[in-house]
Amino acid sequence: MSRRRSPGAGGALDPRLLRRAGATRGYLIAGAVLGSVTALLIVAQAWLLATGIAGAFARRDLTAVREVAVPLVAVFALRAALRWLDAIVAARSAAAVKSQLRREIIAARLRSPSADLKPGALTSVLTQGLDALDGYFARYLPQLVLAVTVPVIVGAAIWTADWVSVVIVAATVPLIPVFMVLVGRMTQTRVRRRARLQARLADHFADLVAGLPTLQVFGRARAQAEGLRRSGEAHRSETMATLRISFLSALVLELLATLSVAMIAVGIGLRVVEGELTLFTGLFVLILAPEVYLPLRQVGVHYHDSADGVAAAEHAFALIDAAPAPAPGRTQIPDLRDATVEFDAVTVRHPGVAAPALERISLVLGAGEVVAICGPSGAGKSSLLGVLLGFVRPESGRVLVGGVPLPELDPDAWRAALAWVPQQPALIAGTIAENVLLGAPDAPQSRVRAALAGAGAGGLDPDRLLDAGGEGLSTGERRRVAIARALLRIDCGGGQLLVLDEPTAGLDVETELAAIAGLRSVGVGALVVSHREPVLAAADRVIPLAAPVPLGGPR
Repeated sequence: MSRRRSPGAGGALDPRLLRRAGATRGYLIAGAVLGSVTALLIVAQAWLLATGIAGAFARRDLTAVREVAVPLVAVFALRAALRWLDAIVAARSAAAVKSQLRREIIAARLRSPSADLKPGALTSVLTQGLDALDGYFARYLPQLVLAVTVPVIVGAAIWTADWVSVVIVAATVPLIPVFMVLVGRMTQTRVRRRARLQARLADHFADLVAGLPTLQVFGRARAQAEGLRRSGEAHRSETMATLRISFLSALVLELLATLSVAMIAVGIGLRVVEGELTLFTGLFVLILAPEVYLPLRQVGVHYHDSADGVAAAEHAFALIDAAPAPAPGRTQIPDLRDATVEFDAVTVRHPGVAAPALERISLVLGAGEVVAICGPSGAGKSSLLGVLLGFVRPESGRVLVGGVPLPELDPDAWRAALAWVPQQPALIAGTIAENVLLGAPDAPQSRVRAALAGAGAGGLDPDRLLDAGGEGLSTGERRRVAIARALLRIDCGGGQLLVLDEPTAGLDVETELAAIAGLRSVGVGALVVSHREPVLAAADRVIPLAAPVPLGGPR
């Protein structure tokens, strides 16, 4: 997965959120309008309060207070209504953006399932990671908009009443963003580190749960608790460090704003005593002065939400950008029953691995031909299938389908023409028939039974219920269900080429021979990775792959 950051990424507002999330643009426009109206209401509130209090002192009764009470209550109600409306808009915008990013991440993952990201880290990003955008939209962005609109409008109101106070405001307000930048840099570093530790913790926990049965068998389950505890402790430590920075930054900003308002208050008090300012003007400016600093202080307070949200967005965009983008107008898929598939000097190198997984591999799969790939573990057999499926991009070389380069074919149409059986077949919760029907959803039940029989699984009840992952079936039975699904895809789903990765591993000899006969009976070409002698004997050609050469070893 690429770690390169786009220009502008990591700031208060990631430009990619604006370009790719329409809900963000709409929310910012609505927020600017609501912020401007809020600023005007703040000015109106200060004018009403100053009028009522100054009038009470001037008349020595509460008549002026009663005169402004109703309008003042109306202003309070309007401000509360605007805050409620802003919260509603923020929540809906956050939900829309999260949904869009999750759809794009899943689409990117489907385009490139072989991406260098473990399931635990992917789950962490899709759930807790993107949920950080709630605080980003609900708290930080509203304050960011208010920090732009309120100081300008309120500052203009103060300028019309007392230019001296405006000079003090203009001199002290820029100090708050300076301190925010200094604190923000440290916070960003901490948040990114915490995000990496969180992904590592999720990976560790997911791997531990997946391998728990094996660990239990070998008596190593308890030994893993210490590693999990260390990962959790590292995550806790980074989280607390981030919170300490957040609390200290809030204290610094509060202190700075308080001292700035105190300077204005002292000046106003002295001038009111000297008669240079009226009580109304002094109160009006003094009530408005804290409102200039408040949005900026709140931006600093909620910067932690911003850092979490931007870190989540960066991670999401990294996943989306790492997958190859689908290009429109691809060439129509050739008929694979008559076309050849050719690997021409294909080299594959995985990120972070010096030695190539495949190096200048060339082979031809003729129309209707069954070609077996064999070789030791790590020879690149699965990588070769990943290239054919379009999940892995070769570093050099090319794959030709009927003379057409594979990247020029529509990826969805290409994969629809393949019947794929992986090493670890994915089975859903449902009946065996429903799992087989994934290969051709509209196929009749008679064809489902025929596919099961052709895969050597005629003894399995199609109506038998399975848990998620095929719990309840043996490893060999899961493979036979997957083979039946591939046969049904060829029979009724438009499949034209079989792609099989160790399809008969775990089967007894008799069942294996039945499955091989079923695969040969469909009459289409097949590229099979296997080390089983019956499979290799049944293939038209066998292509061995050599073990990888260690770095520094003979070439």
